Amino acid sequence: MESPLTDKRPPYGIIAILMIGAFISMLNETLLNVALPSIMKDLDVNASTVQWLATAYMLVNGVMIPATAFLIQKYTVRRLFLTAMSLFTLGTIIAGFSHVFPLLLAARMIQASGSAIMMPLLMNVMLTSFPPEKRGAAMGLFGLVFIFAPAVGPTLSGYLVEHHSWRILFHLVSPIAAVVLLIALFILKDKKGKVDLTLDKFSLLLSSVGFGGLLYGFSSAGDKGWDSPEVYLTIAIGAISLVWFILRQNKLEKPMLNFRVYKYPMFALSSVISIVIAMAMFSAMLLLPIYVQTIRGITPFKSGLLMLPGSILMGIMSPITGKLFDKFGGRVLAVVGLSITIFTSYMFSKLTLDTTYTELMILYSVRMFGMSMVMMPVMTNGLNQLPARYYPHGTAMNNTLQQVSGAIGSALLITIMSNRTKTHATELADSAMKHVTGKPTAEMVAQMKQEIAMKAMLEGINDAFLVSVGIAFVALVLAFFIKRAKQAEDPEESKASQQKVVNKLAEN
Repeated sequence: MESPLTDKRPPYGIIAILMIGAFISMLNETLLNVALPSIMKDLDVNASTVQWLATAYMLVNGVMIPATAFLIQKYTVRRLFLTAMSLFTLGTIIAGFSHVFPLLLAARMIQASGSAIMMPLLMNVMLTSFPPEKRGAAMGLFGLVFIFAPAVGPTLSGYLVEHHSWRILFHLVSPIAAVVLLIALFILKDKKGKVDLTLDKFSLLLSSVGFGGLLYGFSSAGDKGWDSPEVYLTIAIGAISLVWFILRQNKLEKPMLNFRVYKYPMFALSSVISIVIAMAMFSAMLLLPIYVQTIRGITPFKSGLLMLPGSILMGIMSPITGKLFDKFGGRVLAVVGLSITIFTSYMFSKLTLDTTYTELMILYSVRMFGMSMVMMPVMTNGLNQLPARYYPHGTAMNNTLQQVSGAIGSALLITIMSNRTKTHATELADSAMKHVTGKPTAEMVAQMKQEIAMKAMLEGINDAFLVSVGIAFVALVLAFFIKRAKQAEDPEESKASQQKVVNKLAEN
């Protein structure tokens, strides 16, 4: 990557601007989680529909990110960042003035198209700016900024939603995004020589249909059920397109997304573990606000405040984890972190109508502590094994799979919650009717329905958390196979150096 990164000293100014941009886009994503119940009420949509605000965001990321490996190699950091920030700012402004759900959803998708470029771009700059032995600490700093957004997001969102409309969340972010865009316009300056790369349009179509089909299918299951043709046909079309896309990439000389990164075992392992973790991680992020606000009637501000200590703890741990990774490697951290995550997820599957606020806060904080030891060390260990020219492909692959698995995981867990809620509601209603003596009054029936709905939703949430325990356990088993990765030799560079030797011998 011929850009600002040809200097020996890391380009801290560029990294700072990229981090602020990534922070704002991350903040905007977490701001919305606590606001979902308010949006459901205001725009008159159900849980399966409103989760599309999170899923569609990840859907666009999943479709866009495969192209970022090509974009990072083809264009300058300046050009990519300005395009990404412009799209993000435009989407945020539209979202702030949305009065119907489809417009809000479209605005979120415009935001996501900008966010999709920012994350891999920042990670690629970080990888090419620091040597492997300093990369853990650098990625720890990256994680700190990354995690500070979730720390601030839910609490800030809860306070604002309680005192204003949820639209204030977008009105707050849009001017900050515009200022970052202006600063970047004047400060970001980097050059790139002309790169002879063309995007294979058919590959882009296949990846869009592939990732998009899978995400749409899984996300629709909550509303339409797994037996709906719209669900299983889109999943089938997505899977076929994805297989076709992978086969095509392996035949191309310059693929859009290079699947040869999976020849490196530690990268392949880290990729699988990251997918599983992303699926499990979304359980608490999506299910907890629904439990706290809808079932327990806790205010949005207190709901956000509940998550603050955990997010702060995760933020504090991030640079420490980075240094521990440089010293001990990824396996120990991943095993300990995943064990904590499994235990806390299991405890979350035992929620009752009387679980105290303090218990919830402690459980969530311990869960975040566990998570802080896993994601960044596992990902960094995998990327460390790749030759430098594979970094854009490695980061794009990781980010794509994380978004796709996160969206599939969240859709799957919401679907499990919805379906199990219906099952429990039927069971509870049958049980209640057996114990009713005489003819119940309309008031009694209404109260009974409300109690059944609450208890059924609670059991549905518990079942979804239990599934996340199983998902996290798979990651724990895989974590035992992690080894400290050393950068592999680039086969192309080896061939080139061998050719030079041959040429010199021929000359002599």
